[in-house]
Amino acid sequence: MRQSEAIHWALERLEFPVLSTRKELKEYYHRLASLSHPDKGGDTQKMSEINQAYEILKNYMEDFKFTFSDEEIAKQFPQELHVNKFRF
Repeated sequence: MRQSEAIHWALERLEFPVLSTRKELKEYYHRLASLSHPDKGGDTQKMSEINQAYEILKNYMEDFKFTFSDEEIAKQFPQELHVNKFRF
């Protein structure tokens, strides 16, 4: 499986939002793991898929190359760009 396919699979498997932080991923994973853990009556196969999906997304986020261009910053903080357009 190509990396892009693996990332899409992981997002679908975890039902995780596309725009998220590492902290949100970790919190979301812990919540899912606590609900699906075999020691708490969850399914072993499902927990294995959750772990695999989490590792894929975590590794992607850790290896992601950041750009600090004005365009990328504007994407991350669109409200600031919007305010500046109408400032006199």
